[in-house]
Amino acid sequence: MPDLTYNSAMSLQDTIAQIKDSPLPDQLQGISKERIRATLRVMDRESDDMVDTVFALLDNITPNLFSKARLDAKFCDGASTQHIAAHVGTWQRGGTRLDREGRDYWIKPLRDIGAVEPVYLQPATGAFILGHPVAKSPNSAYRLSTSFRDVLAAPDAEWETRLREWIREDNVRARLQRQAELTQLARAAVDTKHSDLIQACRTYYAPAFLPGFQVIYIDDADGDRVTEAQRTVLANAGVSFLLGDAMPDLLLWNRDTDWLWVIEAVTSDGEVDLHKVHQLSELARRSGKQGIGFTTAYQTWKAAASRQSRHKNLPPGTYLWIMEDPTKQFHALDAGDLPQMKA
Repeated sequence: MPDLTYNSAMSLQDTIAQIKDSPLPDQLQGISKERIRATLRVMDRESDDMVDTVFALLDNITPNLFSKARLDAKFCDGASTQHIAAHVGTWQRGGTRLDREGRDYWIKPLRDIGAVEPVYLQPATGAFILGHPVAKSPNSAYRLSTSFRDVLAAPDAEWETRLREWIREDNVRARLQRQAELTQLARAAVDTKHSDLIQACRTYYAPAFLPGFQVIYIDDADGDRVTEAQRTVLANAGVSFLLGDAMPDLLLWNRDTDWLWVIEAVTSDGEVDLHKVHQLSELARRSGKQGIGFTTAYQTWKAAASRQSRHKNLPPGTYLWIMEDPTKQFHALDAGDLPQMKA
């Protein structure tokens, strides 16, 4: 790379044009894009835009693009969204810069996990301080957090351990790690065993969204629909299936509230529809339960869209869960049940 030096008279466009003519290194601060991508993948934050944004914020060679920054400041010390967009689009990709309005897709997700932090250029001193104390200021910028940069720079033998430790320090990162694991599982399980989705509902969805519920019936094996062991568990919960009852993929019971919950894991068909709601609500009534809830689960958004674009059979009052997007669930409401919006 040529020796670029600070020049307060040089426009941002001229500076970027000069950078564009320089070769792009394979690594910055000893860190490659492959290491960045592998790190972000663990937290379901892998995208070309985010990988390139992190790479830009590792740039300790290019002079800082703020005209009032200290003479020895580098790009990595603080870069605005405009600077990052130009670095990625013009230098790294050799084309037009990224759309700054898209920063919610390549800055905010990195801020959410603590990989990127906000900084502010103090014009009087040329130094960057933590935070954005002045709203919508042209001196607002971003840099990589020291802890995230240390993870990226860890030796190969230590990288995975350091990454896991960094993730455990923050609940958001831990949640996203779990999301990434289930996303990969969902992609691997598409068009394979129905039981994979049932087990994901049991091991992730139920503990996350149905605390206090325990599985009292699971239909994930060949042979008898209800085994003797399951009959005993069902009897202890005060539930028994009769001939003609709908058989859910998962049936759960909350001992404290005496509610039942049904989960249907859909890989080909079998959503919770109105017929199933009526049948299993009758089971709850017959068993003397206080209530019953319903969730339909899909492996992927694509599978959910494919099924629901054709059938549109999720009843109001039921829930939807997507295995590849596991940290949220969705409640289907009838228009008449929506709260009135105040003017």
